Amino acid sequence: MRLARVETPDGLVTGEYRDGAVYADNGVHEATVEELHPPCEPSALYCVGRNYAATIDSMGYDVPDEPDFFIKPPASIIGPGDDIPYPTFSEQVTYAGELAAVVDRRCTDVTPAEVPDVVRGYTVMNDMDALDQQGRTARKAWDASGPLGPWVETDVDPVAEPIQMSTDVADERRQEATTELMLFDAHEVVSYLSKRFTLRPGDVVAFGSPDNPGQVEPGDEVAITYEGVGTLRNTIV
Repeated sequence: MRLARVETPDGLVTGEYRDGAVYADNGVHEATVEELHPPCEPSALYCVGRNYAATIDSMGYDVPDEPDFFIKPPASIIGPGDDIPYPTFSEQVTYAGELAAVVDRRCTDVTPAEVPDVVRGYTVMNDMDALDQQGRTARKAWDASGPLGPWVETDVDPVAEPIQMSTDVADERRQEATTELMLFDAHEVVSYLSKRFTLRPGDVVAFGSPDNPGQVEPGDEVAITYEGVGTLRNTIV
């Protein structure tokens, strides 16, 4: 099932998205994908880096012994179809097409085997990065640096069945991989973070990106697809 959020005269509602509409408890609301809101309201976005061997090789990083994570604030989130303003403080901006889990219930200290019981489903995130800034927080955490969507797919499990992904920038294929290539799988990452943080409903855990060559410029559309989950499209302006 695709769980999506849309604005209505009665406020934001959540329901199943199919046939160009959100089927919610208070009725059916027609909406294009671009009219959908971000699929959740997290207290934080927990993002894992250096989780694909190809990325480590291309960047010259050491292979981590445990998930290497950072946090983006809720202010970084925008939805499907929303524009990404090119940050005025940077001249080197890149993208990263990532699979992300959305937490369903408050939890802490869960085992990898318990993760499917605490995750609502999976969505797509673009981990934007201002490469010329000092420090990971300055590079990663800024307004609109975390496009998210278009919905939460509840019927996939990237550990039980690996997911193929691709990223196109201005119609050029930039990324192509499978979640099977992750160093730490989705269940391991959520478990690891839950031993350090109390995860709350709506929180997002992103699992890193394969090698992402090149940068983005104003006018580029970034389209990230995880098969069976969805395609997230946003344009740099």
